[in-house]
Amino acid sequence: MTAIPVTPDSQRRPAVAFIFITLVLDVLGFGLIIPVSPQLVQNLLGRAEGAEASIAQTAPFVGYLAATYAAMSFLCAPSLGALSDRFGRRPVILISLFGSAVDYVAMSFSPTLWFLFLTRAINGVSGGSITVAMAYIADITPPEKRAAAFGMIGAAFGVGFTLGPMMGGFLGSFDIHYPFYAAAGLTFANWVYGYFVLPESLPVGRRAAFRWSRSNPVGAFVGLGRNALVGGLASAMFLVNLAHYGLRSTWVLYTAYRYEWDPLHVAYSLGAVGVGAMIVQGGLVRRIVPALGEKWSLTLGLAITVASFVGYGVAWEGWMIYVVIAFGSLGGIAGPSIQSLITRTVRADEQGLTQGALTSLESVAAILGPLIGASVFAYFISDSAPVDIPGASFFVGAALAALAWLVAVWAMTRTTIGEAPDSPGPSAAPAPSTSE
Repeated sequence: MTAIPVTPDSQRRPAVAFIFITLVLDVLGFGLIIPVSPQLVQNLLGRAEGAEASIAQTAPFVGYLAATYAAMSFLCAPSLGALSDRFGRRPVILISLFGSAVDYVAMSFSPTLWFLFLTRAINGVSGGSITVAMAYIADITPPEKRAAAFGMIGAAFGVGFTLGPMMGGFLGSFDIHYPFYAAAGLTFANWVYGYFVLPESLPVGRRAAFRWSRSNPVGAFVGLGRNALVGGLASAMFLVNLAHYGLRSTWVLYTAYRYEWDPLHVAYSLGAVGVGAMIVQGGLVRRIVPALGEKWSLTLGLAITVASFVGYGVAWEGWMIYVVIAFGSLGGIAGPSIQSLITRTVRADEQGLTQGALTSLESVAAILGPLIGASVFAYFISDSAPVDIPGASFFVGAALAALAWLVAVWAMTRTTIGEAPDSPGPSAAPAPSTSE
C-alpha cells in the first residue's frame, strides 16, 4: 500500500477532514445497527431453536455481542496502535476500514448466531481505526491545538451517535438488513476516499520497532504506568468511562421506570446528548481550553461531570433531564484536555501504542460499567433494598467521577508537564528494523 507523503500544511486539511469523517462513520455505522441488532439476534435464535424467540431469551445474547466486541478491542487495540508506530498510521487505518466494511456485509448475511458472534469479534479487531485516528491527530497537530482537535473527535462521536440510530431505525423499518448495507457502503466509500487522499502522518525516522512485550494489554498498561502523569490521567479516564458506560446501560431502564418514557422520548434524550457533544466538543472546546489551560479545563470538566451525575439521580421530573444534559455537556471539555496532556507527554514513536492502551482501558470500562450500573439499579428498585433509590447507579457514577477528579489532580500536582521528545533517546529502541 503506497503511502502519500505528508507535507507540513498542504495535506493537513484533507487529512483532518478524513479523520473526522472516519470517526463519524465509525460511530454512525455502529449506531445504524443498534435498532435492528436485537431483531437480527431474535431471528437467528428462533431459527436455531425452531420457534420464535422471546425478548427475554434474546436480551442476554445482545449483551454478549456487545461484550464480544469490547473484549476483542481490549485484546487487539494495543497491537494495532503499536503496528501503526512501526508501519505508519495510514495502512492500519485503511486496513481497519476495509475490514469493517466487509464485516458489516457479513453480519447482514449471518446464517447462524455463532457466525454473527464471529463477525462482531472481527469488527472488534478492525475497530482499531479509532485508536490509530487518535494517534494520527497527535502526529499532525501542534501541542497547543491538540485539545481542540480531540474536541472535534468528541463532536464526531456526537454526530454519529445522533444520526446513526435514527437512520438505522428508518432503514430497518423497510428491511432489517438495510442498515448493515448502509454501514458497509459508507465505510467502504470512506476507505476509497482515504486511499486517494489520506497522507501518512508518521515519518519513517520517527517510527519504533514492534515489540510483543509491550503490544499486549498487560504490557501496554505497564507502559502507561512508567510515567506518573500518563498513568494518573489514564486512570482518571478509565474511572470516568466506567461511570459513563454504567449510565448508558441503565438510561433506558431508569427513564422508563421513573418517568415512564417510551422509546421516542428516549431517542429525543439521546439526540440531545449528541447535540450537546457537537456544540461543546466541536466548538466550545477550542475557546474554553485555550482560555483556561488544559489543567484547569480538566479539573472543571470533571467537576461538572460529578454534578451532572448527581443531577440525573435526583431529577424528579423528566424535563429536568434535559437541563442536566445541557449543563453536563460542558463536562466534555475534560476528555480532550486529558488526551492533549497525555499526547504532549508521550514520544512521537509511542503515540499509537499509548492510544491502543487507552482504547483497551475503555474496553474494560465498556465491559465492567454496564455490569456495575445495571446491578446497582436493579438492587435499589427491588424489594430487598432498604430504600427505593432509582438513581443509585448515577450516584455511583458520581462517586467514580469524583475519584477520577482526585486522581487527575494528584497526578498533575506531582509531575511537571512538558513536551516529549520527537524521537527516542539513547536508551530507546533502535530503528524499526526488527521485532520481538
